[in-house]
Amino acid sequence: MFAIVNLYSEIKGELNNFLSRFYNTNLDIVDDLKWEKKYANPIELAEIVGVFIDNFDEFNIKMWISLDKDVFININEKNGDSIIRYLYERFPY
Repeated sequence: MFAIVNLYSEIKGELNNFLSRFYNTNLDIVDDLKWEKKYANPIELAEIVGVFIDNFDEFNIKMWISLDKDVFININEKNGDSIIRYLYERFPY
């Protein structure tokens, strides 16, 4: 089972701008309005969730994560810190 991050935006180029800044490189995302990445180690989600929360007001992006099959959690500025803490409690390795 992989942990999944889905990013969505209604503005073309918004995901490319966010992810280019996150990865510190210029990306060329094929689908400008949706991006998905699977992580073998769920703790790796903490970094992108943290960056998303820190830049919540700067980008018009929605984030959903999945830790269990077919269950997605909407990440927002109110629950982001709690989700990061939960990741470290649930996957303490």
